[in-house]
Amino acid sequence: MSNLLTQKIWNIKTPDPQQQVALSDALNVHPIVAQLLVNRGVSSPDVARQFLSCGISDLHDPFLLEGMDAAVKRIKQAQKNKERVLIFGDYDVDGVTSSALLYKALTRLGIEVFNHIPHRMHDGYGLNDGISDIIEEKNVQLLITVDCGITSIDEVAALKQSGLDIIIVDHHEPSEEGLPDALAIVDPKRKDCAYPFKHLAAVGLVGKLVQALFGTISQEELDLIVLGTIADVVPLRGENRIFVKEGLPGIHQTKNKGLAALINVAKIKGKVFKPYFVGFILGPRINATGRMGSAKKSLKLLLSQDVKEAHQIAQDLDVMNSDRQKLQREVVKEALACVEQEINFKEHKVIIIAKEGWHKGVLGIVASRLTETYSRPAIVISLEDGVGTASARSIEGFHLHEALESCSEALENFGGHKLAAGLTIREEKIEEFRDLMNTFAQDVLEVRSLVPSVSIDCEVPLSSLSLDLVDKIDSLEPYGEGNPAPVFCSRQLTVKSKPAVLGRETLKFWVTDGEVSVAALGFGMGKYAKILFPGQKVDLAYQVAIDDWNKAPTVMLKLKDIKENED
Repeated sequence: MSNLLTQKIWNIKTPDPQQQVALSDALNVHPIVAQLLVNRGVSSPDVARQFLSCGISDLHDPFLLEGMDAAVKRIKQAQKNKERVLIFGDYDVDGVTSSALLYKALTRLGIEVFNHIPHRMHDGYGLNDGISDIIEEKNVQLLITVDCGITSIDEVAALKQSGLDIIIVDHHEPSEEGLPDALAIVDPKRKDCAYPFKHLAAVGLVGKLVQALFGTISQEELDLIVLGTIADVVPLRGENRIFVKEGLPGIHQTKNKGLAALINVAKIKGKVFKPYFVGFILGPRINATGRMGSAKKSLKLLLSQDVKEAHQIAQDLDVMNSDRQKLQREVVKEALACVEQEINFKEHKVIIIAKEGWHKGVLGIVASRLTETYSRPAIVISLEDGVGTASARSIEGFHLHEALESCSEALENFGGHKLAAGLTIREEKIEEFRDLMNTFAQDVLEVRSLVPSVSIDCEVPLSSLSLDLVDKIDSLEPYGEGNPAPVFCSRQLTVKSKPAVLGRETLKFWVTDGEVSVAALGFGMGKYAKILFPGQKVDLAYQVAIDDWNKAPTVMLKLKDIKENED
């Protein structure tokens, strides 16, 4: 069997019995739950209590954010003087939800507000020259950027010369050149900001601005914060965890007409909401308009006050998402072929591929697919008229933004985070860029980092799993980036039933340790049905779940990997 199985490395975290017992006793929680907390760096009783029971009242004072006081004062001045305000946002879910949230907040103050989101293909990311025409046409006195602006030093300087006041609300890394000369900059990543939590999405920062302006954050505002926070894949720790934990359960009965319509069209109305629904069902539909063209339709959806209009826009987004999926499949197929033909894995630790005419809107998704497939950083470049636009995705242990900074001489511009970034490059510089990136990677990436792996929280006996324990484990929800769903492993299990293949290559079989028998489900693992047989000894890596489909609830294993037992 083993020759057909993935040779993934099982990285099983080393248990800390002393901390586990101390935490279990202090909090009166199951030892496995205590170990899961320790694994996530939550090791002191006080921090653990806050992690498990955090709520809105635990949010930090928004005025601890550098620039927040100046931003609030300037917005209140705009309210008093009846000035016009323009919100300039990004075209992804974080940017769209940030724009919608701030628009609603400023409108509540009686301010006349306009929104502008650049066109991904025509304008590119961030502030551009065309914005000055809109400012003049709308007679705007205050510009607020959300989810962009922190690196727009030249653009801000040019706009400021015309007498415009600018507030930047962004969560990206500032440029090494310094900060733009804006009236106020709210970004926890600026070096002089002592804010206790550095990892807010842009919509979370706008939420903090709402908190500063009104003193509270309502459920309707939380709906938008949850959408942007989960979709932007920021760590679900600290304030992000509070936003999602408090806001996610209420989304199914949202008062936002556009969001309600989208939930209906996506056929998830009435479901118990998990981060999955936002990350893989709602988020892609909101993102689809920005990927395929202009994100203005998604913004219009979230601001709609008309049920019929909202339903029609939601249907349009659903169709656009289907179109995006078809286009994505085509580009992924071409990209995989490029990798096989062009990349020498002995020399290249970073995948860099380029082709004329790839749709810019799906580059990030394609880069993610390559990273998942080959377990190494990937940069996918679309060429047009000698200029490449690219999206990059990375793996743990390779800080993408730092890597791009080391190659800046070959780039026109770049920006992003540790694991995701975007850049532009001239076609003739691609080979130089490839050499520089792989030289950087040679020094920082170990060979072990490039082998597919499964991160496992702890090894447990199969017989220790119970409905009560699964319920206790789920006290760590919501799961997501920075707080992954726990993964366990059990060894020397016996395959009890002949494996079956259900829809979408889903593998199902039963295993036993001699004491209990449990169903195991492997999504996309249908190929294993041919090589598993009753009586066989296996080791399983899995997440625990409860199967209550038309029957009394039972524990179920959601498989992450299967290994032939070699003991």
